Amino acid sequence: MSSKRNTPSSSTTTAVPLPGQTTDVSVTTAAVSTRKRGKCMTRRCGQSPKLEIKNGKYSFRYRKDVAETEERSQVREVIGSVKQMTKSEAQRRIKEFMVLNAEVNAADAKIPCVLTFAQTVKHYREKFAPRMLRPSTVSMAEVHLKHLEPDWNDVPVEHITLDAVNEWIWKKRKAGLSWTTIKNILRTMQRVLSCSSKDKKPPFSQQGLAIPEKDKLQMKIDSRKVVSFSWDDAKRIAEAVRKLDDLDEPRKNSYAMAFLLASATGLRCGELFALRVNDVDFKVHTIRVDESVDQRTYTIGPAAYRVVLLADTEGKEAMRMLKIFLDGKRAEDSFVFHSRNGSPLRETNVLVDGLHPALRAVELPQAGMHAFRHGCNRRWELSGLNPAIIRQFMGHSSSAMTARYTGEIPLEQVQKSVEVWQQNCSFVTCCDPVEKLSQFESVA
Repeated sequence: MSSKRNTPSSSTTTAVPLPGQTTDVSVTTAAVSTRKRGKCMTRRCGQSPKLEIKNGKYSFRYRKDVAETEERSQVREVIGSVKQMTKSEAQRRIKEFMVLNAEVNAADAKIPCVLTFAQTVKHYREKFAPRMLRPSTVSMAEVHLKHLEPDWNDVPVEHITLDAVNEWIWKKRKAGLSWTTIKNILRTMQRVLSCSSKDKKPPFSQQGLAIPEKDKLQMKIDSRKVVSFSWDDAKRIAEAVRKLDDLDEPRKNSYAMAFLLASATGLRCGELFALRVNDVDFKVHTIRVDESVDQRTYTIGPAAYRVVLLADTEGKEAMRMLKIFLDGKRAEDSFVFHSRNGSPLRETNVLVDGLHPALRAVELPQAGMHAFRHGCNRRWELSGLNPAIIRQFMGHSSSAMTARYTGEIPLEQVQKSVEVWQQNCSFVTCCDPVEKLSQFESVA
């Protein structure tokens, strides 16, 4: 005898009571998903339970939807004693229960495979990005989404696997995008997907990308050639800024001092522009870092809270210039570098109006404010400063991150460092007089 499949509907039906239920209860069954999946909700995994006999009783297990999530909890229901009903009757009651019980398939439960990439992008734009990301990050992400949306919008999230991503990256590679650009686009894709998932993790890792080993090696080599500005470069840039015709005097002085202080302290751009007058201590030559304009709340990570001691020659020179720049006329809680209305400087304005024109004038490669940070880290390393102190001054959470800042050291800086090292060391050769050799042995 063939039985007709019972499909949930939105109508109100009288449920057949199981043992233990006293009266019939009128329940509203869950509506079937509007997305065509080829199966109704009652035929999902765990929704077609088998009859079991346990401890002399008929029972079955099924998965019940949890509202507002994609999770389902496993539940066991006891039908009754094997002495009170036949096996056929027990199986009939299972079917009735699965169809008529509203809690099995909740109307507000999220069905897997319904969430598409387009929906995650909508959540990212409307909720996640405005609250959690700074405007520059959101702007760059929009550029990346232009590459992602045409190909991924209608794809269910659970179908975005590493294999699918590898097929897509080779399509973009053939279109002329560099591997670095492709990886940056995928980082945005991972952020979009993770902000909509329960565990806040992306469904794939970039470690499994199908990038040829030769190209991986070339990317590592290119990463070592990152642009960095030394202290001498910073002084040349500051001098060029003061000669720019398109800036007024206050902005010339402000931009020039910002570049010099960035080179001396290694502060991030957001930390530099969030500095207040009371963060600077001229007596002990220190600068306190406890804010950043990168984040909407002016907060920074735990490792970024620090006090930078400017005890080297470059640091002391920068502190003397900063004292003249401030001139003791500002309020203690005012920003060191501010706009006309007293708010912190914006990085975009500093780059477009000050740094980039100055770099063209002194014929240095175009870069951002982070190039001063790289140069400061390199200067401290070549001076022999303890790596633990460098990591603390840089505000890094690990020594591995600090090591990435060194990069490829230019030959002129290598020669200068070797000359300083030779001046500070005593060398004994076969041509040295006996008196000098005995002095060396007594010291040893």
